[in-house]
Amino acid sequence: MSQQKVWFITGASRGIGAEIVKAALAAGDNVVATGRNRDQIAATFKQYGERVLAVELDVSKELHAFAAVEAAVARFGRIDVLVNNAGYGQLGVFEENSAAEIQQQYDTNVFGTFNVTRAALPIMRKQRSGHIFNVSSMGGVTGFPAAAIYCSTKFAMEGFAESLALEVAEFGIRVTLVEPGFTRTDFLDNSSARYGTRKVTGYEQLSPKLKAEYDSYNHKQGGDPAKLAAALVTLANSAQPPLRFASGSDAFERITSKLAGMQRELHDYQKLSASVDGAG
Repeated sequence: MSQQKVWFITGASRGIGAEIVKAALAAGDNVVATGRNRDQIAATFKQYGERVLAVELDVSKELHAFAAVEAAVARFGRIDVLVNNAGYGQLGVFEENSAAEIQQQYDTNVFGTFNVTRAALPIMRKQRSGHIFNVSSMGGVTGFPAAAIYCSTKFAMEGFAESLALEVAEFGIRVTLVEPGFTRTDFLDNSSARYGTRKVTGYEQLSPKLKAEYDSYNHKQGGDPAKLAAALVTLANSAQPPLRFASGSDAFERITSKLAGMQRELHDYQKLSASVDGAG
């Protein structure tokens, strides 16, 4: 039987985050469940008593991240699994997104992950163990129209996690990128997804067409968030967890198709690539 773990989960109030909390608790582990609405989280998981610590956390605020980690260690003494899940989708074609909207997206999806990871790593290094899950997206590997800003934040997560994994391996810390496909949450709902507010001449037809396509997926996505959460528990108990985990058949198919296309393109231009090599 695996040793009881302490999970630290961001964005735990609903969706994938809340399902990960439930799955970790079902596995017998303890959980620090964080989000902007502490009272909501505490009420949701009240039945689990002292096994759940609800903590207010706005990941975009560095001091919040350090305070939340301190609260976690004060209660449970350690952090074994960090799940950087907090985030949202800033959608709409690139030109329709203002600089302020883009900054806010990065403050949450990218700098928020940096803040929490920076706060948790000293604990894990001291323990010489830990597992960091960064919830990316299949949109962190392949681009989508009307999602340039969101996808760019997830592409950033990919580079961050891949590099971080090389830096922390000697401390016994593992890093896994979780790349969900379309998952049945509120992600595309008006309560979560945001669209650029700038009106740009030229996109009058394309922009509403793309938004309608995303709206058609809302709450009809094929991926099951509870099954995704269960998969993360499995990975957390794996002796050799992967750097990347494609969650859902759509994610697997889109990512493998992207990689195959990249290989073809690289080989098509291999001679031109080699032509820029220096002479001896």
